[in-house]
Amino acid sequence: MSTLLRLLQVRPDAGAEGEVFAGQASGPAGKRAYGGLLAAQSLAAACRTVGADRSPTSMHLQFLRAGDAGEPADYRVHRIYDGRTASTRRVESHERGRMLTTATVSFATELTGPAHGRRPVLWQDPETLGRTGPPGPAPSLPLDEFDIRIADDKSSGEFVRQMWWRVTAALPDDPLLHTLIAVYITDLYGIDPALAVHGHSMRSRSHRSGTTDSSIWFHRPVCAGEWNLLESRSPAAARGRGVITSSLIAADGMVVATLVQEGLVADRAGT
Repeated sequence: MSTLLRLLQVRPDAGAEGEVFAGQASGPAGKRAYGGLLAAQSLAAACRTVGADRSPTSMHLQFLRAGDAGEPADYRVHRIYDGRTASTRRVESHERGRMLTTATVSFATELTGPAHGRRPVLWQDPETLGRTGPPGPAPSLPLDEFDIRIADDKSSGEFVRQMWWRVTAALPDDPLLHTLIAVYITDLYGIDPALAVHGHSMRSRSHRSGTTDSSIWFHRPVCAGEWNLLESRSPAAARGRGVITSSLIAADGMVVATLVQEGLVADRAGT
C-alpha cells in the first residue's frame, strides 16, 4: 500500500467510548503536523458514520493548535443530524488529549437541479510546465506520489496561483478516496498567496503564517489520478490575517470544488 493511501485510512478505536477513529501519523517527529492530513482524516472519520447513499457536500474546519507530525491523532465524531436526504457530523481531532481541530461536515444524497461551473479555457497546459513540487519544504508529505507544477500569474495585475497536481501512484476507483486526496493536497501552502501579493512567502519565514480556518464545498467527483488545477487568489488581508479563495478545476474545465481559507500572516517583529 502506498504511503498516501495508508495515511488517509482511519480505523475504529474499539477501546474508546463513542464513535472514535484513529488516524496514522505522517512523521517526522518534532515537525508540525500537516493541516491537510488532519482535515482529510477528519473527513474520513465523518464518512465512516453515514450511509452509502450520501456523500460530503461541505466541510468547515478550524485549526485550534498545532500538532506533532510524529504523533497520531484520534477523531471523535458526533452525529448532529440525520434526515431523509442530508446528514451533519461534528468531528474533533485530539493528540494526547489536546484538541487540535474541530470540523462540521455536511452530507446529502444526489438530487437533480440546475448545473453550471465550467471554465471554457484553462490558462495553461500542465504538461508544458516544469515539475516544480510545492512552494516550499513539505517533509510530512509523500511527495514522490504526487506530480505538482506551479505557475504564478500576475498578468491581470492580480496575483493568481495556479497549482496543477495529480497523484502518480496507483489509485483504486473509490470516489471518496479521491475526495480525501483533494482535501489533503489543497491545504499545501494554502495561505501563501496572501503573502505573495506583497512579495513575501511562507517559505521565507518572513511572517508568522498558517491556516486557521478552512472551508470546502464539493460540487462534483474528483479524479485525483488526472490533472487538477487549484486556482487561488487573496481578495483581502488585514489585522495579521489573510483570506484565500480557490477553485479546484478538473482537466475538462469543470469546477469540482470551491475553497475558502483564512490564515495568519502576521509580522514577526515584536513577537
